[in-house]
Amino acid sequence: MPSWAELGQTSGLLVFGAVLLIVLGAYNCLHGVSAIFRPAVLVVHNTYVFGNLPAWGWSLLGLGILQIAAGLGVLARNQLARWFGVAVIALNMFAQIVFLPFYPAWSLLIIAVDVVALFGLTVYGGQPPSLAEAPPGRATTPAETPTQATPSERRQPV
Repeated sequence: MPSWAELGQTSGLLVFGAVLLIVLGAYNCLHGVSAIFRPAVLVVHNTYVFGNLPAWGWSLLGLGILQIAAGLGVLARNQLARWFGVAVIALNMFAQIVFLPFYPAWSLLIIAVDVVALFGLTVYGGQPPSLAEAPPGRATTPAETPTQATPSERRQPV
């Protein structure tokens, strides 16, 4: 498995997205716990079209735990965790839309952070070509590395 340094510039964005995913998960856990145990602190009218505020608090708590798990998986360089993180971020955007009428500034801020984390997770496209060409556990030798043709070799006969 290549190190983070070998993965190049996009690995920094991947780590950034993973850390941001963990931070978003922690915020959602805190928001969910406060909605479960102290719903009167959050809003005055805590009824939603689907359920009540403690029910949405449980869903936010579960979503936060999933976000933290996905972020830790991305830091462990698991591709499945990266795409799971993308899906969890999309779900979090929809969950924040539910809270938009009650906390517009907070919900819009979390949605904006979701977009940044989504960019960080999706901009990385996999291993660079130089690492993908070599079989695992075996380095390429200079003789196996393709070379560019010299200008005299590139000339076509007229």
